[in-house]
Amino acid sequence: MDASANILNWFEISVSDFERAKKFYETIFSITMEDMDMAGMKMAMFPYDMMSGKLSGAIVKSDMHKPSADGVKIYFNGNPDLDEALSKVEAAGGKITLPKGKISDEIGYMAFFMDTEGNAVALHSQG
Repeated sequence: MDASANILNWFEISVSDFERAKKFYETIFSITMEDMDMAGMKMAMFPYDMMSGKLSGAIVKSDMHKPSADGVKIYFNGNPDLDEALSKVEAAGGKITLPKGKISDEIGYMAFFMDTEGNAVALHSQG
């Protein structure tokens, strides 16, 4: 692997209440997620374009997927300003755990929140 390749190629966010989690992410990002069943896993895909080379992922409910605040942290793209998605978190049933804060002029801003399933996730944006 070299610096031109994405270090990640897929992510899965564990959920316990599939419909509640799907509604949460569709609400805060103003998106529609596509449902899929695969190998005993119920999934809803974040928007993606297979030919773009851009990373995507899904929410997943299965016996192997357990929501946790202590797992890997995923930073969602909140550009151009993460305030748009962050402002919808609590009304959609989540909880802001770290408000928007500046990392640096070059890197931008970040914020953390708990989703409806108890996962700690983050947002990043340049503005």
